[in-house]
Amino acid sequence: QVQLVESGGGLVQAGGSLRLSCAASGSIFSINNMGWYRQAPGKQRELVATITSGGSTNYAGSRKGRFTISRDNAKNTVYLQMNSLKPEDTAVYYCNARLRATMIPGWGDYWGQGTQVTVSS
Repeated sequence: QVQLVESGGGLVQAGGSLRLSCAASGSIFSINNMGWYRQAPGKQRELVATITSGGSTNYAGSRKGRFTISRDNAKNTVYLQMNSLKPEDTAVYYCNARLRATMIPGWGDYWGQGTQVTVSS
């Protein structure tokens, strides 16, 4: 069984910073892309950033420059450093990993349970 566990969310004032972490564990054979998505109240889940196993990154919208995604392949962990946070960044942030589990053929998308980020004005 595979689990993705996020941590690092919380309440922060506008202009502040947070660092989210997501560790994948369990019967993992290989991990391809990892990423972060977010869902604000009343809105659809949207892409924040992704990173390949080789370290290539992709950011949605104007978040590049404020947000930085990184990963530690040895720890099966992906991070999201968020700086200059704005109230509109308030959302539940979800970790995603496209991975191959042992004993299960093919690649699948796995999700964490989400971590709340609240930015006050």
